[in-house]
Amino acid sequence: MNGPVAYLVTTLGCLIGVAGVVVALVAVRKGRKAARPAAPADPFRDTDSDALRGDPRRLKPGDIVEIRRVSYAVRGSVHLNEGGWSWAEHLLDTAEGDKRWLSVEEDPDLELVLWTVEPAATITPGESALDFAGRRYALEGSGQARFTATGSTGLDPSGTLRYHDYRAQGGERLSFEAYGQAGWEVARGEQLHRADVMVYPQAGPEAS
Repeated sequence: MNGPVAYLVTTLGCLIGVAGVVVALVAVRKGRKAARPAAPADPFRDTDSDALRGDPRRLKPGDIVEIRRVSYAVRGSVHLNEGGWSWAEHLLDTAEGDKRWLSVEEDPDLELVLWTVEPAATITPGESALDFAGRRYALEGSGQARFTATGSTGLDPSGTLRYHDYRAQGGERLSFEAYGQAGWEVARGEQLHRADVMVYPQAGPEAS
């Protein structure tokens, strides 16, 4: 075998060897990916209600949600994250223009709260207890979260939210929220039962 032919044969052998190594690495990587365990599921999650009444965790702009026999369109959604804790707030609107907010949170059980904004309220947060509309509310928590907004919310696509949450005896809520540099918005909230809410998903991509 002369010099050029020997060189060609040697080069082809090297290429075939490299290709074999690459194929083996790809196979190993695919095998590891396939063996990755699935995320753990909540064994107490009420999947029957989700199947029969729709899943509020998957609400997105354009969906229809019925709350105590009143139908609302989801105008926009705000997804919030504070550390490892996340929740969502959805702007709802009736055909008559009655606007409410629905918050959806798992901590660890599903919690649904229907909020009514109080634009005439003049109180500010910070105290350990507040009196409002004849009720006394105790501070439950406060903090700052990052948000992303989709649909028609009147908010920037992303930013920060400051909040203070209060609770009265019986479970009624009082919330203070300030998006970005805006002032405080006050809202009263009523916790809903899972059976109070029916979700009618509409066609289109889901909000992340």
